Amino acid sequence: MDIFKTFDEFLVQSQAQIPIINFILNLIFTAILALILKQVYIIYGNTLSNRRLFSQNFLMIAMTTMLIITIVKSSLALSLGLVGALSIIRFRAAIKEPEELAYLFLAISIGLGFGANQGSVTTVALVIILVIIGISQKYFFNNPDNNNMHLTVMSNDPKGIDLNNIIKTLNKFCSGVNLKRLDESDEIFEASFLVEYDSYEKLIKTKKEVQKLNDKIKLTFLDNNIF
Repeated sequence: MDIFKTFDEFLVQSQAQIPIINFILNLIFTAILALILKQVYIIYGNTLSNRRLFSQNFLMIAMTTMLIITIVKSSLALSLGLVGALSIIRFRAAIKEPEELAYLFLAISIGLGFGANQGSVTTVALVIILVIIGISQKYFFNNPDNNNMHLTVMSNDPKGIDLNNIIKTLNKFCSGVNLKRLDESDEIFEASFLVEYDSYEKLIKTKKEVQKLNDKIKLTFLDNNIF
């Protein structure tokens, strides 16, 4: 009985005081690095989704992670409670491309680093990672002669939409068609292509012909090099 009483007292008394000035500084630096990560993702990311919209999550994820780690590390009782709390959390948003997950991990690592008072190591590591990303995208993966565009075909009423007909129509006007992603269910149809056009007129013809297949289809064209 004394053992349990001693353990309970240990849990209650093992709370360390968090220096408020140090906490505020870590939170500010976390926000700054998260914003830098956001800009790098917008400029150098290759995902077909809206990179500017998706990257808005980095700031909240990094700062929230930093807050959780700062609070939890000050108390063993809180750290044990966190395990139970996280066990009931389920993320419903689907990560459609691996690159999105990689940048989310970077945002989380920023919060983890500053939450653990490892700001110097976190900053140096992130700078090196971002520099490598920039260099690799500029000299190894970026093709200045690439005139491809991202085309998204979507509809909230997928009945009657045939992917084969869409691809056949694209092949009539595009010099290159590459299906990158397909999401299809009873409620939504979304297909993302990497297409290449020889002229602006063919792009307009593509838009008209695809919409003739189904009047509920929506098209989105995005420059492959836009940020």
